[in-house]
Amino acid sequence: MSDDPILKIVNGLVAIVLGVGGTAALYWVLNFLSGLLPGKWDRRIKPYIFIGPAVLVVTVFLVYPAVMTVIFSFADANSINWVGFQNYADLFKDDEFIGTLLNNLLWILIVPAGSVIVGLLVAVLADRLKALPERIAKSVIFMPMAISFVGASTIWGFVYATRFAEDDNQIGLLSAITTGLGFEPVAWLRVQTGSLNDLLLIVIMVWLQAGFAMVLLSSAIKGVPDDTVEAARIDGASELQIFFRVVVPQIWPTVIVVFVTILILVLKVFDIVYVMTGGRAGTSVLANTFFVELFEFGDAGRAAAVVVVLMIAVIPVMIYQMRQFKKQEAR
Repeated sequence: MSDDPILKIVNGLVAIVLGVGGTAALYWVLNFLSGLLPGKWDRRIKPYIFIGPAVLVVTVFLVYPAVMTVIFSFADANSINWVGFQNYADLFKDDEFIGTLLNNLLWILIVPAGSVIVGLLVAVLADRLKALPERIAKSVIFMPMAISFVGASTIWGFVYATRFAEDDNQIGLLSAITTGLGFEPVAWLRVQTGSLNDLLLIVIMVWLQAGFAMVLLSSAIKGVPDDTVEAARIDGASELQIFFRVVVPQIWPTVIVVFVTILILVLKVFDIVYVMTGGRAGTSVLANTFFVELFEFGDAGRAAAVVVVLMIAVIPVMIYQMRQFKKQEAR
């Protein structure tokens, strides 16, 4: 395969043109064919013509793989012989897998809450900055959203980089700070305390998602009626009381939606862990465990069981999120 960047750009543009153009042409042809039918049949069939391709894509690329994954989770490593619930039993007897579940729990507890808190603080305080315009402050916070997880991991890899030779200057920001304060160099992400390694990775996810939380929460805050805020000030409420007793209750549905959206993303986190540690030093998560089981150990049955556990964890959260969306639409 050629490494010519021009060729790659051309291939990407061709793929975009063919993809968009092909989709438009498909719907145009289907719409034309339905128009040839009598009026009654045209009205009956046309809705199915437009939703049919989407339903087909969802079925082929989502429903079918999900069903097959559940089936394979009850089979052996080669997906040939039926082993029942043995894969699940083996997983929950494995101390490393239990540690992985605890790691996922730590991500769930910290990342959504941390992202919402940071996003809320920026949304409230950015418009009160005197030295920096609101749009610039918010653009800086939102900028990490434009970076891929792999790119962000690479950036933070330099932040956590450590050199142990006495004559070498520290290139990692964190190590430069610690050694500058007189402490010994620390091999970040390889320390004995596994929870600290997780926290160092969690910081990356919060850094990435705080901008997303800020945008939605800032919009919600601007939608709070000024009358209610002014009425609270007239009653003698402090700014903190106004924020927690007037503003937050009115933006709470948005807070929940942002929290749950980030929570779903956290349940599926993989890139950051794989790039930064590969799941070593007690940092593995469910998606990383699946990758290791399938591509390193070649155990398709056990890998499928890991995915099913992840699916079971995600589905209730997604149902709750859909209910929140419906509540917001009803307002």
